[in-house]
Amino acid sequence: MTIKDFAKLCGCNPQTLRYYDRQDLLKPVKVDDWTGYRYYDEEQAIAFVKIKNMQKAGFSIDEIKELLDKDDAAIYIAFERKIAEQERQLQEIKNIQKTYQTEITEMRKVVLALRDSLMKSMEEYSPAEEFGLSEEEYNELKEGLDEFFGKIVDTGDRSLFDIREIPDRKEDLEAFKKSLNDPDFTTVYENHDWKNVKDFMAEIPEITNGSEYRCLFKLAPEKKANTAFANTFIGTLCMRNQDKKMTVSCNVISSDDGQNHFWCRTK
Repeated sequence: MTIKDFAKLCGCNPQTLRYYDRQDLLKPVKVDDWTGYRYYDEEQAIAFVKIKNMQKAGFSIDEIKELLDKDDAAIYIAFERKIAEQERQLQEIKNIQKTYQTEITEMRKVVLALRDSLMKSMEEYSPAEEFGLSEEEYNELKEGLDEFFGKIVDTGDRSLFDIREIPDRKEDLEAFKKSLNDPDFTTVYENHDWKNVKDFMAEIPEITNGSEYRCLFKLAPEKKANTAFANTFIGTLCMRNQDKKMTVSCNVISSDDGQNHFWCRTK
């Protein structure tokens, strides 16, 4: 019978049969050399029923191919295994559902605690001498940081910020060296033995839209290598490049020679 008649017998459309043909699941018994018409035998309807049901049950094409020549007992056992597999998956989803809200709540607590800690450190920090920022500019910077953390809390998107334990001195130094020597990044500006960031801030090359930047500081003992310093620098850089989209990280450690050092790297 023609593909149209066979499709009517099976209760499907011809496109389904053509798809099964392409997947080598159900080939026509004959294809006319001149017209290209496909012809099927009525007995192939049994194979169609097997394929349709296994496909609906979630078996892959490869799994169906392996089972087509098996007897009904073997196929029934395969269905039992598929049921057990999907029951395990369903249980996993239920377990995730139970812990989801708890994890979201705990993460919000972590983000809020981190925000409070950073905001407190910035409240206690004065950027006038180091960065030459006015009180109005600094307040704008702090508001931007607060809004940023608020976005993380509202959306639950932890990818916006890397939350991790503060590393010890050895780990911090190794991370700094790795960033400074990363071959994927190129140093576009560096300055050494400076007094304050405001002395060279204007010398940093213009930010390239869409680029990623790593800013690395080694600070003399009289300066505090803390998060307020790093966040103020990043905020100042962003404020001066508000029309640009960029990714900026800032790594700050204590200097080992009593001098201040800075590198700006990008890729």
